[in-house]
Amino acid sequence: MTQMDSAKRKELTPEMQAILKKEDISAEELMNKIAEGKIVILKNINHENVIPTAVGEGLLIKTNANLGTSNQRSCLEEELLKLDMAEKTGADAIMDLSTGQNISKTRKAIIARAKVPIGTVPVYQASVESIREKESILDLDKDTLFSVIEEQCRDGVDFITVHCGVTKAVVNALKEQKRTTGIVSRGGSMHAAWIEGHKKENPLYEYYDELLDIVKPYDVTLSLGDGLRPGCGSDAGDRAQVMETVVLGELVNRARKAGVQSMVEGPGHVPLNLVAGMIQTIKTLTQGAPLYVLGPLVTDIAPGYDHITSAIGGTLAGMSGADFLCYVTPSEHIGLPNLEQVKQGVIACKIAAHAADVANGRKSAIECDRLMSIARMNLDWTKQAEYAIDKDIFEKIDDGAPCTMCGEYCSMKLVKQYF
Repeated sequence: MTQMDSAKRKELTPEMQAILKKEDISAEELMNKIAEGKIVILKNINHENVIPTAVGEGLLIKTNANLGTSNQRSCLEEELLKLDMAEKTGADAIMDLSTGQNISKTRKAIIARAKVPIGTVPVYQASVESIREKESILDLDKDTLFSVIEEQCRDGVDFITVHCGVTKAVVNALKEQKRTTGIVSRGGSMHAAWIEGHKKENPLYEYYDELLDIVKPYDVTLSLGDGLRPGCGSDAGDRAQVMETVVLGELVNRARKAGVQSMVEGPGHVPLNLVAGMIQTIKTLTQGAPLYVLGPLVTDIAPGYDHITSAIGGTLAGMSGADFLCYVTPSEHIGLPNLEQVKQGVIACKIAAHAADVANGRKSAIECDRLMSIARMNLDWTKQAEYAIDKDIFEKIDDGAPCTMCGEYCSMKLVKQYF
């Protein structure tokens, strides 16, 4: 029985009880929103050591960090260190996007080590193995893809990105229009290439009911991928993107009827003035499903600083209804992130999520800011470190009290002395 099934029966599961200790929401409201599909709990029944995480309406905004090997750099030990760093820095979930050697071994090691939910994109493994064994992604068949999905569910993956909305009709719409950057989603491009090569429907869409039957026994959450997300500001909100989103809304409804948890993925690169409207439109088209966004990045000219462009867009997205922010590191568009870049990406993403939580009136976020302000007024560096998103920053910039910026002219010190 899934969390959604339990919620519909008004049964409070241990996972729901764990969520209630961390969120400002009543048990009745939590169960109602899980039953409606507006909140999901990321927790595979086979992932025993994971801390359940809830994503959705009325909750604190969650953050995700991506890691994983590539076909050019494949080092499990390095990715495990990135996992440790992401968890230490406060990421609420991790996605393993490995395409290097020993994908299954890497995934199992990450799941065994992780304390937060783990997500994957199964078509990566299926496509890599197809290319290695048969030299072409076109040799990937439906049975192999679905077998990989079941393998990953069995291993304990908590949520999977599946690009079910990349259909023949959506791909045709993309071909008929002009786009600056085409398809920038790896999974989206894999499915589009397969559709074009075979002139057949995407098996994830054609056999969607079978997909639901596979994931339900494990209570794996479907993250319905935005395979045609805009890869630059000028492509944001075009016909192909909107058509895919409409399809995802249809698939959300079918998942809910089957008792399968689902969330929807969103853009991408979006100019700042379009972010709020786009987020609200996606939420409307997908009936309030939890929304998981990459960024969005609000400008295309900041390589090396895209964790900042992402945080700007992520803050506005969170204020506008996004529930789950995927980090972007400084190495986005350049290469695989190193350990320090993973930390910078998580920190920037956490700042965006927290700023949006404050703007949205989340009591715990507002209280954390208030306590930080009191600690600053008291020149209490220990407490400031406790409330800071980056817990290590005071060790790097340790000037004592008061700080060397003001020294004897510290405003707070003067106020304490004369008032």
